[in-house]
Amino acid sequence: MIPITLVHFNMMKKLLILIVVGVLIYGFEFAQEAGISVPGLDSSGQGSGNAVEIAYNNRQSDVQLQGRGTVSRVLPDDNDGSRHQRFILKLDSGQSLLVAHNIDLAPRLAGLKQGDTVEFFGEYEWNNKGGVIHWTHNDPNGRHIDGWLKHRGKTYQ
Repeated sequence: MIPITLVHFNMMKKLLILIVVGVLIYGFEFAQEAGISVPGLDSSGQGSGNAVEIAYNNRQSDVQLQGRGTVSRVLPDDNDGSRHQRFILKLDSGQSLLVAHNIDLAPRLAGLKQGDTVEFFGEYEWNNKGGVIHWTHNDPNGRHIDGWLKHRGKTYQ
């Protein structure tokens, strides 16, 4: 019999947390697709407390979030390593958010310009400028939650 060490316990605890978070995310997505209202969430998946603002204020990273914003600036592509289309969203809360959309794994948002509305579902990473959303695409290895962007009625993933 193998003794359970503190390291094993911590690994099991992290795995359990990931499973619970995954089930919750799947449940919210399923409910939204089925047209079921989820208390505390509006149609964008953001509660009245604005999940991105909460993650920013708590300096959280590696958090899967959904929301929408208005393009305040379109930036040049990042071509170092995997190529990313980059732009800054201004959220209703006033917070700015950099979107880094991998265009080696998903199509570029066509005709993106300042003033456009973009919805997102991706992984949030904290920084002192408002944060970054990435993983806005499918994971070809199936190890990460698939993200997406929605622009002018089209979903990019």
